[in-house]
Formats: sequence, structure tokens, C-alpha cells
Amino acid sequence: MPVTKKIRKRVGQLHDEIDLHNRRYYQMDDPLVSDSVYDKLLRELQELEHQYPELLTGDSPTQRVGAEPLQQFEQVTHQVAMLSLENAFSDDELLAFDQRVRDKLGVDGIQYLAEPKLDGLAISLFYQNGNLVQAATRGDGQTGEDVTHNIRTIQDIPLRLKGRGYPDRFEVRGEVFMQKAGFELLNQRARQLGEKEFANPRNAAAGSLRQLDPKITAKRPLAFYCYGHGFFPEQRLPETQLDLLDLLAKWGLPICPEIKIVDNAAECLTHFDLMQRKRESLDYEIDGVVYKVQRFEYQDALGFMSRAPRWAIARKFPAEEAITTVFDIDVQVGRTGAITPVARLNPVVVGGVTVANATLHNLGEVHRKDIRKGDTVMVRRAGDVIPEVVRAIVEKRPKNTSRFQMPLTCPICDSEIVEIEGESILRCSGGLFCDAQRKESIKHFASRKAMDIDGLGDKLVNQLVDRNIIQNVAGLYLLETDILSGLERMGPKSAKNLVTALGKSKHTTLPRFIYALGIREVGEVTARNLAEHYGSLDKILSTDQEQLQSVPDIGPTVAKHITMFFSQQHNLDVVEQLVDAGVQWEDIEKAQDNLPLDGIRVVLTGTLATMTREQAKQELQTLGAKVISSISKKTHYLVAGKDPGSKMQKAQDLGVKVIDEKELIHLLGSREID
Repeated sequence: MPVTKKIRKRVGQLHDEIDLHNRRYYQMDDPLVSDSVYDKLLRELQELEHQYPELLTGDSPTQRVGAEPLQQFEQVTHQVAMLSLENAFSDDELLAFDQRVRDKLGVDGIQYLAEPKLDGLAISLFYQNGNLVQAATRGDGQTGEDVTHNIRTIQDIPLRLKGRGYPDRFEVRGEVFMQKAGFELLNQRARQLGEKEFANPRNAAAGSLRQLDPKITAKRPLAFYCYGHGFFPEQRLPETQLDLLDLLAKWGLPICPEIKIVDNAAECLTHFDLMQRKRESLDYEIDGVVYKVQRFEYQDALGFMSRAPRWAIARKFPAEEAITTVFDIDVQVGRTGAITPVARLNPVVVGGVTVANATLHNLGEVHRKDIRKGDTVMVRRAGDVIPEVVRAIVEKRPKNTSRFQMPLTCPICDSEIVEIEGESILRCSGGLFCDAQRKESIKHFASRKAMDIDGLGDKLVNQLVDRNIIQNVAGLYLLETDILSGLERMGPKSAKNLVTALGKSKHTTLPRFIYALGIREVGEVTARNLAEHYGSLDKILSTDQEQLQSVPDIGPTVAKHITMFFSQQHNLDVVEQLVDAGVQWEDIEKAQDNLPLDGIRVVLTGTLATMTREQAKQELQTLGAKVISSISKKTHYLVAGKDPGSKMQKAQDLGVKVIDEKELIHLLGSREID
């Protein structure tokens, strides 16, 4: 079936919406939509990509977990990816999962370990010789935030393991959460001090763990439960998930007391009903039940999808609903100028959380549901912060109400609000001149993966814009120490350090510069593809929308965003001002069409001495190789490090060539092995 223009547009819209929600949930701890809305968007995208495989790109939200780590923390590359979980929203979906597992394994019945799906923050703990040496958040699944100092303040987590018999190096996975009583005390204290309250325990836990000062984290009532492992020597791994948890408990790591073994799918359904009834009596928030195949050999056989294991599923509780009224509808302006209608509600408790705002997504959604000021509405919340307005109860609508009309001008800068063809979201036309966009654009420009301007934090950016010291990103390079030292929390030394950092950032690369400009949907991968394809900014500026689509992973939507950005004179003026200020980079050679390892399939196992497996994976992919997790007859090489485990035997059984680290380095020199 051919891909229509309408389908391509929809996929582009889904990319944009899902990426936004990932950032709000994983980075800002401030989601815009309920789990159910997010899951519907993700499922729609997955179905379209399954139906039209040519639309599946490497930077698709379906290929990621979470969002990139916050820039304030050092980054940690996970030796084993921290994946998400597939969701089931009905008994039928859970039964279908069980059927897929049994069919894949060729068995009549499967035993599962059932555990509550804690509503907290996923954490990786790395132990070496029994000592906790590193802790990291999930981040985007591949790279997380180093929160070791904060994790050390949580009393539940042992800094030194008990007993003996643990591996020299291994990784524990678990969830940091806040118990209900501790959450209430935290908010009570916030009210007494006149501070902002947390919306729910999940946000409170995430916000507490992401404090830059561990002393603040130490004052928060955080708890922790283990649920599995990351890196773990294969020969030391026990036979089942429960055996592993028993070992972890023996070594002093806390395990959730509600875990249970269920022998078949029918027991899974019974247990889910039990936990749903028991939910309110637990002293911590849960939003479902996770079922994991018990035996690790079965888990290995089932393998992984792009963002989730095939051997586990989360059965989610149904969304909770409440009735309230809309006393107003106004709009918010995002970093890219997106105008989002927001319903202001008479506060109502939904799922144990007081809700006062609900996103209405876009004008089309408001009109489709016909939500009006004064309406009585049904609000649904599925374990997150910002709920959705499900529908208006028309029978209770007051007389003389009128349909919501989007304002004609931006509420922040008074610029015209425009509608872009093919998009459901209206946008402010103020660009870099709108305060709502200007601040976020500068923050993005200065971020670590963009221009990497050390010391330019959010509060300082706010001051620079609010005091009208700079009008756009180019103004950063006109800042001087005497101007900066007069700002709040900026003494002479800090001002001098920032000016030095600004000077250092002038020497950048073309991919970083393109990414720093903040062009819609142009992330790191797309920026790098653009730079490698054209080699210089001048060539990118001189291309057109159709030619841009010859660049890998760039479709019509992204190509349109790029050409629209560079067609606006004020954006070109900013680029020119940046170059005049001394921002520079080296042009790069155009990427070769035929990469030396194009089509080569590689599996990595064991521990490497000179690099991590993730680094090896990135190097191989750069040369065109496809790095996969499971061995088959189509695999060209198994790279075996120390303690390779069962994959070595499987490779030998299938006749797959096994190479060591020395031969891997030879392979990375773009010379295939005989």
C-alpha cells in the first residue's frame, strides 16, 4: 500500500507530540497528558510504522525510551539499556501477550512473577566489590543522569552489601518512590513555608532525586524497591527472576513485599483484580501490575523489541474519572510557539490528586469535543499529573454559552497566531522575539549537546531576557563581565567564568551548530545527517525542500520545517550575527554512500576491556553495521568479551564467526575479517 501525503503528515505530527510529552514527563516531571492519551499516540505511531515500514526512522519515538538526560547532571552510559515496558489495557491484551509468549517458546504454560508497577523513578545501581559506586536514572534508555550522591542519602539503599557471594561487578535495577504519608508531610511543610506543592508522589520522588544539592534530597522521604538487574555476569545469574530477587534481598537490597508467583494467564487476571482492590490500602502509589516470565533462559529466547522486552508486560489500571466544571479556557505558548488551549477547572480530586488544569491539546480537539467555558465535564486521570477532559456533559450546559475561539494574537508577545498547512497546532509567529520562545530557544542553544555553554543556567537566561539585555542567542556573545556581575547570584568570578565559557563555545562543529538553532524536529541525529550530507551551512541554505528529502531520515515534514526556518530573514540575521561574533566550525566531507560495514550484522556479549559495549555499538553503527541483541544464522559476527555466557555456545552451534576484542578493533578499522 503506497504512503500518502496525509499519512506522512500524521506520522510527523505524532513524532512532534510524543517527543514533547517525553520531555515533559521524563525531564521536567511535569506531563501534559494522561498515560492513556500518550499510549494512544504511541500505539497509533507503532501501527502506522508497522503498516508502512519505510516511515520507521532511527529517531522515531517508538525506537526510544524516555527522553535525553538533564544537562545539569553528568551523563552515564548504561552497559545494558534500560528499556520501557509494553502495556496491556485489557484482559484480552494480557491474554494475547501470554499467547505470544507460549507460541514463541513452544510451551503449554508459563509461570510469571507479578509485582506492583510502582509510580516512581527507575534507577540503576552499580556495585563493585560490594560497594555502591554509581547510580543513574533511566534517561533515554541508553544514557542517564548520574545521581550517585543523591541516591546515597536514601536509607533503604545499602552503600555496602551484606554477606558474601555477590559478583565482583553487577547492576541492580529498581524504583525510587515516595510513600503516601511522606508525600503528605512534604506538601504540608511546603504549605507552611509558602512553597509550591508537589502534584503527586511520583513527581515528588523524581524532583527530589534531581536536586543538585544532596542535602535537599536527604530531607525528602524517599524509598526504594529492587525489581531486577542490568549488567550481571551470565554465569552467575540464577535460574529465575524470583531467585534473583531472593539473592538481592540476602545481600541487603529491599524487595517489594507484594511480589507473587502466578502459574498461568488465568492467575494473572485474578491477581490483577486483587491488586486493584488492594491499591488504596498500599502505602505507596501503583498504576498497574507488571508480569515477567520467570525463567531467564525463556527471557533470553524471547529477546527484545526496540524499546521493550518481549518477556514482560505492564497491565495498567483503568483511568480514574471525576466530574467538575470549566471556569475558563485560555492558551499557553511553548518553546516552538505552539499554542495549546488549557481548561481551567474548579479543583477536583482525581485518583487522590487535586486537579485544576487540563490540556485541550489543540483547537481541533476543543471543537471536536465542544468544550466550553462553564461546561460540566468528565475528567480522566491515569496516574499522571495533567489529566484529559474526556467530554462535556451537554445536559448540564448553561444557557448562552459559546464555542471557544482561539485568540488572534499571542498572549505573550501580541504577535499574530498562524496556522501552518498540515499541522493541527497553531503557532505564534513571533519566533525568537516572543519571550515564551526566546527563553527556551536560548536555553536549548546553550545546552550540552548544542553549544555547551557551561554556567548559563535557566535563572540567568530568565534575567537576561526579562531585563532585555539580550534579544536573541547572538546577544550571548556580546555579554561582558561587568554586565553579568551586576545580575543576581553572579559575582565577578562567575561572570568571568561564563565569558570564558562563551568564548570556548565559539569553536564548535557544524552538527552542533545546526542542532543549537532549535529548528523544529531537527534533533541531534537529523543535524548530523544534514551536516554529513551537505558538508557546509552554505550548501544547506541553498538547497530546497525536495532536495532535503534525499538526506537520511528527513521526510517532507522535517524538510518543510528546515526550509521554513531558513526562509525567515530574522533567523538568517541571527545566523549572520553569530558568525560575525566569531562562532566557527570546520566544514566536513560529504558522507559516503557505501559504508564499509554496510549490512554486517553483529552481536556483542561479555565485558570489553578497552571500551564499553555501548561505545562498541556506536562505532560499529557509524561504519554501517547493524548491532542486534540475539544470534541467528544471519549474524555475521559474535564479538565475545570477558564472561561471554550462553551466546558463545549458540554462535558455535549456528556456525557464526566468533571474534575477540582485538579482532573487533581490526573490524572497526574498516577492514573485514577473513
